[in-house]
Amino acid sequence: MQMAGKLPDTSAESFRTILERFCIVVVFSIAFAYIEAAVVVYLRTIFYPAGFTFPLAEFGLSPLWRQLLLTEIGREVATLVLIFTASWLFGRDHQQRVAYFLAIFAVWDIFYYVWLKILINWPCSVMDWDILFLIPYPWASPVLAPVIVSIILLSFAVIILYRSSRFKRFKTTRTDWFSFFGAAVVVVASFYIAGRYITEPDFRSHFYWLVFVVGCTFAVATFLNRLLKSR
Repeated sequence: MQMAGKLPDTSAESFRTILERFCIVVVFSIAFAYIEAAVVVYLRTIFYPAGFTFPLAEFGLSPLWRQLLLTEIGREVATLVLIFTASWLFGRDHQQRVAYFLAIFAVWDIFYYVWLKILINWPCSVMDWDILFLIPYPWASPVLAPVIVSIILLSFAVIILYRSSRFKRFKTTRTDWFSFFGAAVVVVASFYIAGRYITEPDFRSHFYWLVFVVGCTFAVATFLNRLLKSR
């Protein structure tokens, strides 16, 4: 019999609910990554029958490339819409939706490379280069870089969701959002700059690890600072 005036402890049930939902998110993301990887296998068979190696010869210049480029860009936009929609449905408030977006994106991106390794034995190394995105122009980098970003995003998501299960909101200010946005711009800039030189023999020299690390470090520092202030 429950004592009068004592509220039931619902934190464990809430934690189980979030954990179950998170597991479903992971399964969804892994399956979604397979779809993405399968499409890329087909694209590489069409455009790079001799093998996908950098520097890329005549990227986007052939008639077939120009014909399908807009379709590929549309597919990337649709991918982001699907991730956003899933995160909106999984989350019950703003913070959970942000966390699930980060989690889906991170798991999807990591397992995209896992599936490619299983399907076509690529990448051979985490230092192999890849085309990351095409909007508005190609982004490129060694595979290791987007994987690092995904690990960071997944860590953020797990921490936010765990705090949510303990009824502790992650307090953010407008300054924090500007800081996160600035960090993201720096990281994207490192990918974008490298993407401009994917057909050049010295393409490797145009990915600036220092710029990338500064952006990632700034994002992590902002998150940890806000985490300490949200206790």
